[in-house]
Amino acid sequence: QVRLVESGGGLVQDGGSLRLSCAASERTFSTYVVGWFRQAPGKERDFVAAISWNSTKAEYADSVKGRFTISRDNAKLIAYLEMNSLKSEDWAVYYCAANYDGGGIQRRWAYAYWGQGAQVTVSS
Repeated sequence: QVRLVESGGGLVQDGGSLRLSCAASERTFSTYVVGWFRQAPGKERDFVAAISWNSTKAEYADSVKGRFTISRDNAKLIAYLEMNSLKSEDWAVYYCAANYDGGGIQRRWAYAYWGQGAQVTVSS
C-alpha cells in the first residue's frame, strides 16, 4: 500500500497563501484519485478538494472554490493544494488521501490511504 506524507503547512497571515504537498511512496499513486480533507479541533474531517488520476477532473468544496487549487505531478508522485486568500476558517489540520476511483470522491470512506496531516494556522 502507498504511504502519503504531507508537507508545507505552517503559520500564515490572514489573506496570505500557502502550498501543501503530498508525496507518495509507490508508483500506483499515479493511478489513484487524490483528495484533500481538513479537520479543525472538535470538528468533523471535511472534504476540501479532489483530483482525478489524469487531472481531467477536479472538485472543490464551496467554501474554498475560487481560492484553492488542487494539482498533481504523477511523474514526481506528488499532489498539491495551493491555498490563496486564506481566512481564519481555513485554520485546520489538512490531510491528503488516495485510492482507486470507486466513486464517492468527496467522501472519507472512498479513500484507503491517508497522510499524517499538516497543520495550517491562520493569524489575525
